[in-house]
Amino acid sequence: MLIATWNINGVKARLDNLINWLEQHSPDILCLQEIKSVDEAFPRAPIEALGYHVETHGQKGFNGVALLSKSAPISLVRGLDGEESDEQARYIEGLWQDGARALRVASIYLPNGNPVGTEKFDYKLRWMARLEKRAKQLLADEGDVVLAGDYNVIPEPIDAKRPDAWLGDALFQPESRTAWRRLVNLGYTDAVRAATDAAETFTFWDYQAGAWQKNNGIRIDHMLLSPEAASRLTGVGIDKDVRSWEKPSDHVPVLIQIG
Repeated sequence: MLIATWNINGVKARLDNLINWLEQHSPDILCLQEIKSVDEAFPRAPIEALGYHVETHGQKGFNGVALLSKSAPISLVRGLDGEESDEQARYIEGLWQDGARALRVASIYLPNGNPVGTEKFDYKLRWMARLEKRAKQLLADEGDVVLAGDYNVIPEPIDAKRPDAWLGDALFQPESRTAWRRLVNLGYTDAVRAATDAAETFTFWDYQAGAWQKNNGIRIDHMLLSPEAASRLTGVGIDKDVRSWEKPSDHVPVLIQIG
C-alpha cells in the first residue's frame, strides 16, 4: 500500500499538478493539507474520475485538509477534541478495513505558530497537546496508524539547511520541538528518519530569496507510524522534483510503502 502526504497550498491553484501527480504515482491514500477550499467547492470531479474517493474538512480561503483514497473509509473523524471554540480545519482521520487488519490515516495541518510570544504560538502548543492525546488514544488500539501531514516543526538542526536562520521562528522553538518529541516518544516512528539520516533531506522550500535554487530547505512534512505500521514499512520517498514543476506548491509529497 502506497500512502502519501502533500501540502498542496491551494488545491484549485495546483489542480493540474495534483492530477498529474496522481496519474504518475497512483497512491492508495493521499493526505492533502492547505486545500484552501470549503467542502462544497472542492474540485472533486477530476479526482473522482481517476477512481478516488474524496473526503474533505475544508475552510474558506485558509487551512483545510483532505483524504483521497482508492476505497472509501468506513469511518471518519473531522477535527480534534479538546477546544470546542476552535473552528480551524486542520485534522481529518479515516479508518479503512482490509480483512482482519484496520488502518487509520490522518491528514494533519499543524498551526504555524508565528509570531512567537503571541496567541498564535500558544494555539500551536495547545493544538500539539490535543494531537498528542489523540495519538496516544490511537496507539491503544494496537493497529496500523499513520499520522501524516505538515507539522510545521523542524525536529532537529539537520532538518534545515541553515538552522541558525530559524532560531526565532515558531517552527524551531524548543517548545515546538519538545512537543514533537513527546509525540514520537509515545511509540511512533518518523518514517523519513527511519529510512535515512542524510543531511539536506527537505520537504519545503520557500518561494522567496531563491530558496529552491539554493536548496535552502527544511523538513516539516512528516509521517509518523505506529509500531504495527512501522513493522510493515518497506519504502520511503520524498518527491523533490515536484518543486520544480510550473506553479508548484512550496511543499513536496512524502511517500511511504507499507507491505
